[in-house]
Parts: sequence; C-alpha cells; structure tokens
Amino acid sequence: MADDQHEEVSKKVSAEEEIRRGITVMRRVVQGRSRGIILDVYWSNQGQLIEPNGHTLTSFIGALVRNEIPITCDDWRNKELNESKEKIWSEIKRCFNIEEERRGFCMKLAGKLLRGFQTFLSSKFLKDANGNFVDAELPKKYESLISAEIWEAFKSKRQDPVFQRISATNRERASSPAYPYRKGRVGYGRLEQSMLQKEESSETSLPAHVLWKEARVGKSGVPQEEVLHVYQKCEELSQSLSPDDTKGILSRALDVPEYSGRVRGKGFGVTPTSLSIKKGKAPSNRELHARLEAMQAELDALRREREASASTVYRDASDKDSINCTFQPNIPEGISHCQLYLSSPYYRMVGKGKVHNVSGVLLHTRELPAGCLKVSVDIAVEPNAALPYPSDDSDATTVHEAVGSFVAWPTNLICVGYETPTKSKSKDNAIPRHTESTVSRKELQENEVSNASAQQKKEVSNASARVKSSGAKKTVARKKPTTKYRSCLRTFIEMTDIPTGGVRTVHMEVGIFGFDYDQMIGNEDFMQVFSHEEIGVTVVNTYIRFLYDKLMRPNGLDVSFGFLAPATVNLGLILSRPDTVTEYVLRIPMDNKDAEKLFFIPFNTGGHWFLLAINPIREIVYYLDSLGNDWTTYPDMKVLIDTVLQAFRAQRDIQTSRRGANSITWIKVACPQQRNQIDCGYFMLRFMRDTLALGRLKIPTDYFDEFKCAFYTKDQVDEIKEEWCQFMIKLNVCS
Repeated sequence: MADDQHEEVSKKVSAEEEIRRGITVMRRVVQGRSRGIILDVYWSNQGQLIEPNGHTLTSFIGALVRNEIPITCDDWRNKELNESKEKIWSEIKRCFNIEEERRGFCMKLAGKLLRGFQTFLSSKFLKDANGNFVDAELPKKYESLISAEIWEAFKSKRQDPVFQRISATNRERASSPAYPYRKGRVGYGRLEQSMLQKEESSETSLPAHVLWKEARVGKSGVPQEEVLHVYQKCEELSQSLSPDDTKGILSRALDVPEYSGRVRGKGFGVTPTSLSIKKGKAPSNRELHARLEAMQAELDALRREREASASTVYRDASDKDSINCTFQPNIPEGISHCQLYLSSPYYRMVGKGKVHNVSGVLLHTRELPAGCLKVSVDIAVEPNAALPYPSDDSDATTVHEAVGSFVAWPTNLICVGYETPTKSKSKDNAIPRHTESTVSRKELQENEVSNASAQQKKEVSNASARVKSSGAKKTVARKKPTTKYRSCLRTFIEMTDIPTGGVRTVHMEVGIFGFDYDQMIGNEDFMQVFSHEEIGVTVVNTYIRFLYDKLMRPNGLDVSFGFLAPATVNLGLILSRPDTVTEYVLRIPMDNKDAEKLFFIPFNTGGHWFLLAINPIREIVYYLDSLGNDWTTYPDMKVLIDTVLQAFRAQRDIQTSRRGANSITWIKVACPQQRNQIDCGYFMLRFMRDTLALGRLKIPTDYFDEFKCAFYTKDQVDEIKEEWCQFMIKLNVCS
C-alpha cells in the first residue's frame, strides 16, 4: 500500500527541473487527499524521516512554510508565528498519517526549511558572482508568495551591518570544510536506510562514524584520504569505547569541540534524548565527601572482615576426635570433576580437580597406593594444606604446589561433582552438608571455574588438560596484593567529569610504537579495570606505556625489546587493509635491522587477546595464547607475519638456500591458561611483563621456570590492575 501511494503521489525531480517548472506547491498531495488518499509516513529507529514518503513530506512542509511564514522572520520561536505553525501542522495531518508526537520534529524541520529558503533567495538574487550585494527587484517567479513590501524589508535586513558580520563569519567557516558532505539532498536518515537495504542487514541502525564516512563519498565511490584517516581512528577507538557512544568515537576522532544536544554523524532529528544518552549531573562537594566517607567505611569493614577471617579457628580437638570419615563415594569410571577433602586435623575441602578412575592407570610410571585414585589438582582452596601422598617426581608437598599436576588421593576423600559428603553415620557426630570455613568459602567463590559451552563466545577449556603433568614446578607464595590503588583511582575519577563523558590523554612517545600520539582514555576504560571486564586497546596501550617506563627504559631493555601497536595490527585490519598492516609491521623491525630484538604484538581477534613475540633476525615467532589455540586458527595472521619476515630477510640482503627460504619457525609456548572468558587481556599483559622481568630474548617452549604455572591466580591478575592504577595516578590523569 505504501509503495503504491509513493508511486502515485511522489515524483522526485532535480533542482534544475524544479526551477524550470515553477514553484513547488505539491498539488499531487492535495489532489490525492481530495481522492481520499492519506499518505503513510515512516520513521527510522532513531526518529528520522525515511522512505517511502519521507522526501514527499519534507517537500510538502517546505511548500507550506513558503506560503505561511514571511521571509522576514528572524526568530522561529516567536510566539506571533504560533497561528501559522498551527495551520501548517493542521495541513500536514490532513494529508499524512502522522502521530501527534511527531509535531516537534515537523516544526523543527519547517524552521530549517525556512532558513534554507531565505539563504537561497539571498544567494540567488541579492549577490553577484563575487558575493557583493545587488539591489534586485522582486523575482516574478515568487510574486505570488512575497509582496513588494516584504521583499524590500527582506533586502533591508540582509544589508544590516550586524547581519552582514554574522553572515561573513558563517560563510568563512563553511567555505572550505575539511570533510565536505557529498550526498546532496539525501539526509543521514535516508542514507542509513539505503545502506541497510543494500547490505540486507537485520540491524536497525549503523554506527555514527560508518554513516559519517559514507556521507563523504562522492560519485567516484572513493573516499578522500583525510576521511579514511578519521574513519581509521574511529575504528581504533571502537575497540575500547561503546559503539553507541557517538561523542566518544566520532567527536574524539575529529578532535573538535562539541555542541550541547548535538549527535555528530547522525543528521537532523537525532538528539541525545532520542539515543537515550543521558548526561549525569556533577556531584556537589557535600555528595563527594559523603561518598568518600562511605567508601572509607566500606574499606574499614572489609579490613575487619579480613582480619577476622585470618584468625578463624576451625574446630577444637574434641570435635576433631568425634569425626569419623566413613564416606564411601560412588566414583564413575572415566574422568570426572571432583572436590578433594582431608580429614586431619579436621574435615574440610582443600581443593578441586578431576579424578581419573581408569583401569590400569599409573602415577608417574608407578602404581597408585592402595585405596587411592589418580587426580589432577586444578584449584587450591586451602593452598598450604599438606598432600595426603606427596609427589616425589614434582617435589610437591602442598595442594598449591600440586596445581597443574597429578597426585594420589584417598578414594574416601574424593567427592565427585559438587556435593559435600557427610562425615559420620551418627546424627550426633554429623556435620551439616555444605559446611565450610569462612576462608574456604571466600577463596572458593573467587576461584570458581566458568565452564563455557561450545556456543559461547569463547570456548574455554580446562587449563589442566593443556598442561603437562611433569611441567608443574614449585612456586613461591606471593603476597596478596591490596586494592588500595584501585580504590584511590576510583575515588579520584568520581571527583572529575570523566564519569559524565570527560576524557583525558596519555602521551605515547615515538619509542613505544614507532609513532608519537596522545592516547585518549575515558570512563569506559577505567570501568573495565575496576569492574573486571574484558579490557580494550586503551588499557593495553597504557599498560605498555607502564612497561616501557618502569621495566624497559630504566634497565636499558629498549635496545632488546619493542612493541607494535595493537590498534594497527589486529585481525580486523589484516582482513580489511592488509597492505597497511604489512607496511607498519615491516617498518618497525627495519628501523632496528642490525640488532637482534624481540618485538611484542598484543594481538586482538575481535573478541580475544593473545601475544605474538617476534625475533626478526632469527626468524622465530613465539605464540602465547591463554586459550590454548595455535596459529592455524588465524591463517590470515600467519600469512602476513610470514610475508613480513621474508621481506625483512630480503631487505637485509640475507642469502638463503631454497630449502631455507621458508624456514620461519613458529613456536607455541605452553603458557598459563585462563579459566574464564574475561582474563585473556590480563594474561597477555602478564606474558609481556614476565618476559621483560627476566630480560630474555628466548621464550622456552614450556614457558619460563620462574613463572611456570597452570594458570595465573586472581592475585596475579589483580597485580596487573594495581600496577596500571598506580601508574595512572602517577601520570595524574584525573587532573
């Protein structure tokens, strides 16, 4: 029905045809109304006029404005125009099926069309080719719309010195736009509609920077280099900012002051309100002090709770003597998840892992002790608890030291699944099910494993399945990091405009990524660290700045190690702009072609971080992935890196045999494995930190002995956060 209406009533004409055939009065719309045809109007998801009939309604409003509003009108908000506005709205409703709540949009559009008509008259009839004023007579074409008195008054207003000064300023500002709009009379709303239809997309809207770029593509179909540069900056920012944050992506990339109420890159009719972008009110000093006091009280409460937990006494000796562990679990054949218990000096859960109830299974080439099964320890709930049977091969004597390896465990102290066994047949001596100490419950909650399904965004497998049983080594217990820097930084952030959209910059000097720039950082980036979310490229870049300042430069490691920018080298750009990525990846090693150097590439696939460490001189690529994948998962990435290393070899005039021409060595490192869907970014940062801490250009296949483990603990991940927050405070990013 809508298509039939559009075909019958609306006929698009060019500007030249419109002038040749006379004034647009939209007779077809009026005649259609006389025949009972009321046109339907359609709106985009963000409240903009779209087709069919969007262009027709716009032209109809323009015709009404030219008939009802005098061209001498200077203020569209003048109350004297209310009667004329009411008439315009009444005529619109008579011809179009339109809701009452769309009146505001139509009136704003009418005001815009009036100003456009005034500008057209002034430019067409009152100025010569050089822009000088011409005292022209009233054009005969518009005698039916404009009286002679109104025309003279209009000319007088256009010659007013105040108006001339404002006009000159606006004309100069608009004379040479850096990024000119090239879609003519097609607005952003209809442009977005045509793009979605062309792509046959089920989406209802597009990111602002995508629309902005398309609106600046002319008939040639090729955007200007300056436009592509801004678009590329938007793509980089989109990895760390919300796509819906138009201020955060497009305006930041353009680096221009923003006007209140404007949504850049979306066009007429879109406002922060229609996009549900709400600006928070800046808190008062009293509110800030109240927040600080509340935070301090919360910190004090947590400190008291920690002290109380540390001094918890489990049970006295008489209670221990009454416990008679007679639990006989029914352990199925095969490999099953389990909880590991000890009964001395009191009954409690000390770890989690997997029990291997397989016939003929051996433990480190030896038979299992009587009454025991082979288990792999994945989580240490009570790290310092002694193993019931210490491992001679791995020197492990505690549960913590056994993480990632196999040990023997008494069958009656293994609980398959997540049940807690009872300890006695006697009701008097029984301890309730699911009874654990305060410390055990808290540590268990922090170390809970997230078992992702195959349909989830990331397929996370258990880390112990990827770690060799003989690879576990004794590690030194680390002091648990505090959260003081995170708490302080969060307090400082609350006192600034950052939570309401403000941004700060961190300078990245040329020695880090090979080019000098200021890294923008906003509230979303801070919240990724505070709330333990997946980190984006901004957090990664600024932590690399920390590594450069604190580990590399003071120790002279900048001559042996280097970084490549993750915003420039990632899977998305390799697929869309491989030549640009290749040129950058080759340029950085060529600047250091005479010295052996290890280059870190924090690589993002769009939903996962891993680390590439490249030694161009030796043609070795170390691959460190906390999900246990290998490079064959990303063939485009491997092809590009191989191409770069071959080009690097050629430019150094290194002669190789035909057999050695493809001798680039890829090494998959058995690095610590993540146990959830969030920590890949933190693990990747930790890989770089461990390597720089040792200062070695060679990464062992089974990882560094000093840092070897099945997975990084929560404390080790928190250490990265604390270092980042402390560095942000030192840089004074909150000022």
